[in-house]
Amino acid sequence: MTHGPFVRIERDGPHATVIIDRQDKLNALNPEVIDGLGSAFGELREDPGVLGVILTGAGEKAFVAGADIAVLAEMDSMEGVRVSRQGQEVFRAIERFPRPVVAAVGGFSLGGGFELALACHLRVASENARFGLPEVGLGIIPGYGGTIRLARLVGLGRAIELTLTGDRFDAVRAAELGIVTRVVPPGEARAAAEELLGRITRNGPEAVRLALESVYRALDTTTEEALAHESSLFGLLASTSDMREGMTAFLEKRKPTFQGR
Repeated sequence: MTHGPFVRIERDGPHATVIIDRQDKLNALNPEVIDGLGSAFGELREDPGVLGVILTGAGEKAFVAGADIAVLAEMDSMEGVRVSRQGQEVFRAIERFPRPVVAAVGGFSLGGGFELALACHLRVASENARFGLPEVGLGIIPGYGGTIRLARLVGLGRAIELTLTGDRFDAVRAAELGIVTRVVPPGEARAAAEELLGRITRNGPEAVRLALESVYRALDTTTEEALAHESSLFGLLASTSDMREGMTAFLEKRKPTFQGR
């Protein structure tokens, strides 16, 4: 299934893979790519058969090398706001996707590409991956949510350093910072992301969905409100068939068969 000229979806059972394929530009983000991502994730959101998503870039050179500088160079102030808001809206939809999204990162993940990876719930990287937010060297700042998500992930001091220097760093450093969960040989990031996603999606689908909701709700509210919401979700899951199946299977020493209800 294709979504515009540069984005396609591949399906493997309950897992979907969204692929950005603009290899001649190192999969750089332009309006067509952003629109394609929004359309692809919108379609997958409505498909109950999809339990998880992998997001990756085509080829071995880049996940997404960044935003298309030729497009950004033509911006005036109002166009800059529009471009930023368009990317923020799509990246926010990925972050709030109700099922797990794992980025499989190989090669360059810079600028808007790094921001896209940060919008995913988890990240797996190959040894040749290179990360960074080089925007200040171009006289701009990250505009797709990178200044917010990076600080939440690695802490304020490290995020300020990485954002203000624009320094690039490798996959090992990304793992040390907690940005990626696993580093694998070149060419194996997608397989590693599939394995990670499989370990997640064998669990109760509704439990996974509401766990994500609880985690992200806590980022945008007070501790007391987050705790109250967590309790509500905990109680909601206690009424599901999957909860009964999971606990019965545990007591009977067998693997559960979840139905997503």
